[in-house]
Order: sequence, then C-alpha cells, then structure tokens
Amino acid sequence: MFLCPLPYPRCLLAALLLPGPAPGPPAAFFATYRYTAYTVYDHTTDAPPTRVPGVGGTLALRPDGTYDKRLSLLMGDSGPRLFAQHGRFATQGDSIRFLFTDAKGPDVQRGTYRYDARTRRLTIAIAGYPPGNRGVYELVAGAPPARRK
Repeated sequence: MFLCPLPYPRCLLAALLLPGPAPGPPAAFFATYRYTAYTVYDHTTDAPPTRVPGVGGTLALRPDGTYDKRLSLLMGDSGPRLFAQHGRFATQGDSIRFLFTDAKGPDVQRGTYRYDARTRRLTIAIAGYPPGNRGVYELVAGAPPARRK
C-alpha cells in the first residue's frame, strides 16, 4: 500500500506527473538474429572505420534475459575465428548490457542498441577501449513466428 505524506489531491497529482518505468523492448525484439556486418571504430588512429569481412553467426535474445552468441569472423589467411558466449543481458532505454563468464572470469560488455521493428533489424554498438572506441554489429532477425489460427 502506498502512503503519501501529502493531502490526497496533491498525491494524485504527484503520481500522475512522475515518470513511469521506461518501456522495455517489444516482444518481437526477443528473437534469433543473424550477424550481417561488424565495423570497428578506433579513434586512436586517423584510419577510417574498419568493416570486418566474413561476418557470420547468430545471436539469440530470450525474454528471460538470457542470450547465446555464436559469432564467426574471417581473420586473414588463418580462416574463420569463432566466438561463443552465453550469459544474461539487460536493456534500459537504448542501453544494453551483456554479462558472461569467459576463461578470464566474469565480464560485462556495455553499449547501446537500436531496434527497427518494421525491418526486424538490430544494431548493437559495444563500447571499446580506450573510451570512444566501439564495435558496431548489424543483425537481422529470422522470420517472425507463424501466427496460430
């Protein structure tokens, strides 16, 4: 039960003026995406952003806050480099955070995201080091689930 120290009309007005919780992503956001591009922005050099060739793999974002990432990148003549990551993710506004454990122990990647519900495209920019650097991933969701009649 909410107890307000102000007279009722003022409490009601205060409750109406306070912002509510930020809305989360739409239900269609939770899907399995296919990586389509990866670009590295390195502000420690004058070089233009580097678009990494041979990007592949999937990112599954689930409504329960868990994710599975399977990313492959072509790294010159050495062939594809595979990355697998499993953990939890959280969104708040346009911020996204991935929490996982790798060989070095627990880690967190922070960034921003932009989801286009019309095209089912997702762009994730992960903050890099030093501050200002970032990696930008472009993804597209698979076909939406078939509607039941």
